[in-house]
Amino acid sequence: MRFHRERHVVERVGWLRAAVLGANDGIVSTASLVIGVAAASATKADMLVAAVAALAAGAMSMAAGEYVSVSSQADSEKADVRRERAELRDQPEAELQELTDIYVQRGLTAALARDVAVQLTAHDALAAHARDELGISALSAARPVQAALASAASFAVGAVVPVVAVMLAPLGGAIPVVAATSLASLVALGWLSARIGGVAPLRPVLRVSFWGALAMAVTAGVGALFGVAA
Repeated sequence: MRFHRERHVVERVGWLRAAVLGANDGIVSTASLVIGVAAASATKADMLVAAVAALAAGAMSMAAGEYVSVSSQADSEKADVRRERAELRDQPEAELQELTDIYVQRGLTAALARDVAVQLTAHDALAAHARDELGISALSAARPVQAALASAASFAVGAVVPVVAVMLAPLGGAIPVVAATSLASLVALGWLSARIGGVAPLRPVLRVSFWGALAMAVTAGVGALFGVAA
């Protein structure tokens, strides 16, 4: 019999969330900063320095934030698993009944649920409880290093877009070039994340485009205000 291997979208959830967040933040925050600086009548050199600094600082911030956040989730999962291990050691019959009740609630008859619980307990009791009682599995387990690297790398990739746009923009034309390039990149990011996630692309594209445009418009207004005030 030929082995049938299925791949599901849920397998990508951990790194996809971090990568999309990082790339989106890289484009939006760096482009917004550049547009705000440009609106304050800064030179092209000033805009380029601001863009590169935003890329470096943002990538490190995303990595640190994701690592700390996902590490907290991983610590909570490990604590729950340790508690479950102790309960299996001290109250095996109560835990077996708990697993049985879970399967009854999912639609099995009491007799079949008991038989399934007994067999899974004999095979790997801790894994059965972690998966069916706690909702922790190999697919959903928190991976701090993976999330941190994905966020930092994707932020840097996203931030490169406005950096390159500043470098190529004509003198006095940085704002429209950076805005247009960044919005086009956000549209592409929304479409790509939708394809990878297995959903229709319209809503993700509109979502990232709207918030990106709003962020750039707000920072342009702030930059123009302080530029005039100066």
